[in-house]
Amino acid sequence: MIDHPATAAMAHTALEYAGMAIGVALYRQNRSAQGLGGLTQPGGFAIIVGLLAGAGLGNKLVFLIERPDVAQLLWAGQWVWPGQSIVGGLLGGLVGVELAKAWTGQTRSTGDAMVWPLAVGIAIGRVGCFLAGLHDDTYGLPTARAWAVDFGDGVPRHPTQLYDLLAVLVLAWAATAGHRRLAAVPGLQFKLFLAGYLAWRLLVDGLKPVRVPYPGGISGIQWACALALALYLPVCMRAWARLPDSPKAAAS
Repeated sequence: MIDHPATAAMAHTALEYAGMAIGVALYRQNRSAQGLGGLTQPGGFAIIVGLLAGAGLGNKLVFLIERPDVAQLLWAGQWVWPGQSIVGGLLGGLVGVELAKAWTGQTRSTGDAMVWPLAVGIAIGRVGCFLAGLHDDTYGLPTARAWAVDFGDGVPRHPTQLYDLLAVLVLAWAATAGHRRLAAVPGLQFKLFLAGYLAWRLLVDGLKPVRVPYPGGISGIQWACALALALYLPVCMRAWARLPDSPKAAAS
């Protein structure tokens, strides 16, 4: 961990940008391998713009839902730099990509090419969160577990940043392990990955301090995950039912 706040912030930011850069490079590679064309083509460029714009807005919006106290300060005219939310970035990016595809008349699913780029990018960013320690709001509650980490205040805590790092890689592997079968329904791998990550965050954020509790005593991010899952799971189920060997597809 890095104790100096400015150094921690710089390291965190550097790893976040490194994660994004590597993720974009992997996405370009996947698009080429899947025959989707390069990012400089009109459709590819529009998707990237939609992804970045949606993710940028979504990560701030969900952070402000998580921290309404910060939103109140901004509303009162006090300048504070709002943080970010991976959940918000994923949901906002999803909306941005779908809007970009609708605007440019694209119907082919591109989500599967994003699974590993997103997973690797998030994992690299989580290394930055871990190194930032107490200077980042992603650490966990105190625990006596053998793998607890002292982030500098003498309190052993759940290293929830590392939990998330491992979880996102496992989810990406699980969503793409049955590539040949799942590829029969374009976009299904991404849908499984996103739904899995939302469910994971709904659970693991229970191991983090809740700075502003919402109804049920859970955080704003957990509520965002729960609501997103309620809307997104039916989409996943309909896509799963289109697999050639699913009971519903066989019946039709």
